Amino acid sequence: MTITSKQRAYLKGLAMTMDPIFQIGKSSVTPELVAAIGEALNARELIKINVLQNCLDDPREMAQLLAERTRSVVVQVIGKKIVLYKEGKDDKKKIVLP
Repeated sequence: MTITSKQRAYLKGLAMTMDPIFQIGKSSVTPELVAAIGEALNARELIKINVLQNCLDDPREMAQLLAERTRSVVVQVIGKKIVLYKEGKDDKKKIVLP
């Protein structure tokens, strides 16, 4: 799935007011974390993840890995914050992209 730059800008705007719902620490990306993020994406579509200081992996690489494993899209990576988006199946909760 790909999104346009206009859609990406819209999602960035939505993500600015969000709080991170996951934190990635020194254990980095585990199968359990991937499963939990996948469930959160199915429920919310747009999530923000905080990478803690004790995590030595590159946030950009981790964002790509998480996006591949959860079949989502990396909206942005700023410093130690990752924003992911996955289109939902339920029309009621759907974020309408421009």
